[in-house]
Amino acid sequence: MECQLQFANNKVKEAFDKLASGAYEEKELKNYLERAFNDICKNPFCGIQIPKRLIPKEYIQKFGIKNVWKYNLPNAWRLIYSIESNKIFVISIVLEWLDHKEYERRFHY
Repeated sequence: MECQLQFANNKVKEAFDKLASGAYEEKELKNYLERAFNDICKNPFCGIQIPKRLIPKEYIQKFGIKNVWKYNLPNAWRLIYSIESNKIFVISIVLEWLDHKEYERRFHY
């Protein structure tokens, strides 16, 4: 089954593109994200599925998604994505990435 990776919206795509022109730490984060995108395209289910009861309501309202996955990045960053599929291909949708503190806040840990 073929995999496609998409950003949830233009705002997320623009944030990713801006990382390349930022400070060293942002460029490093961009490299981590690119590595994660490659892993996710090889196996969309390589992340950890977030239980449905823990999915932030804002994700459901903002993106209209039914599932959320977490991919752990170096330096305690988290990539949050969703998976959609049909019989031909799987689409992995990048929702956002956040540091561990923001991740705990967003998911109420």
